[in-house]
Amino acid sequence: MTTTAPPTSSTSPTNPTPGDVTIRRAGVQDAGTVLALMHELAEHEDSAGAVRCTEDDWRRMLANRSVLVLLAHLDDHPVGYVSGVRQLNLWIGGDLLAMDDLYVRPGARSSGVGGRLMAALAEAVTSERLVITWGAREDNEAGHRFYRRIGASLRTKVVASWSPHQYAAYLDARPTDRATR
Repeated sequence: MTTTAPPTSSTSPTNPTPGDVTIRRAGVQDAGTVLALMHELAEHEDSAGAVRCTEDDWRRMLANRSVLVLLAHLDDHPVGYVSGVRQLNLWIGGDLLAMDDLYVRPGARSSGVGGRLMAALAEAVTSERLVITWGAREDNEAGHRFYRRIGASLRTKVVASWSPHQYAAYLDARPTDRATR
């Protein structure tokens, strides 16, 4: 999926206008670009240490049809991306798209790129009428305003994470249940 309009002479990668942005689905050849953008987002969120995937991981993930990554380009320069994973949701009895990241480079923010990425994401799942879900940091007030502007519902929810070493410690610390042994 690509959306574009003819470029104007007054735009640059740091000062785009919405009509000059091209959005397309990322392919395996874009693994390095996606990883670089993800690292920028992680730095922005003070979470650089959390990114463990490699370019090879991204090549593998981008070959998986359940993974959807849309890249926004301005004059062949990547300026942002949105990513999500199609997954089964037991409550709705079908699939949804769990959006993972929406990132626009600082020089391209407030120019409509984020809205274009979200519109392209919605267009990608419209035929199947998938619900799109995502989380946002509590302190991301600009993001919250943006999500409300596009019509998303926001609700507070705590997201828990249980790593393998954490649940292994829990299992090791449990008293032996003699009734089941």
